[in-house]
Amino acid sequence: MKKPALTSVDIHPVLAERWSPRSLDDQATISTEDLTGLLEAARWAPSANNAQPWRFIIARRGEEPFQKIVSALMGFNQSWSPKASAYIVIVANMKNDDGSDRAISLFDSGLAAAFLSVEAHHRGLVVHQMAGFDHAAISESFGLNDSQDAVIVLAIGTQAPAEALGEGPALEREIAPRERIPLDQLIISGKL
Repeated sequence: MKKPALTSVDIHPVLAERWSPRSLDDQATISTEDLTGLLEAARWAPSANNAQPWRFIIARRGEEPFQKIVSALMGFNQSWSPKASAYIVIVANMKNDDGSDRAISLFDSGLAAAFLSVEAHHRGLVVHQMAGFDHAAISESFGLNDSQDAVIVLAIGTQAPAEALGEGPALEREIAPRERIPLDQLIISGKL
């Protein structure tokens, strides 16, 4: 199923075609080469002062870390996302080396997630970002320290037909048209 973005001008196809499906093939696996490629793309994302504050928790389906992440998910994320081939949790280091706060870490870590998502699409994989998880459970399960914050859980896999989700809210969201706030409503000041 494809749902290309409706844009006011053409944008790169990798960006226009990328979206976050929930219907995943529970038989598909992710190769080490593809997983490495996703993490390399994230590693090369821009970061303020080249600090690269992101870190990764990697869990493949069938492994104990994967189940720890499933247990930390909230709501209906627990129903569809275990079909993913892997989860990657992006963790942000929220402190500088001198102990001062580093608020830009969340922005930088978001860039790493974006680069990873675009690389996944390029490789024929899909990524669905999930904010609905128990941060404390992830921190405890993976031994994060007080300066680290689990920012997002990424479900990565091979897209399956929407109907594989069965009836319910996941299917309804899967087949709904993609929507975005119109560009002119996003501009606070200035004009095109």
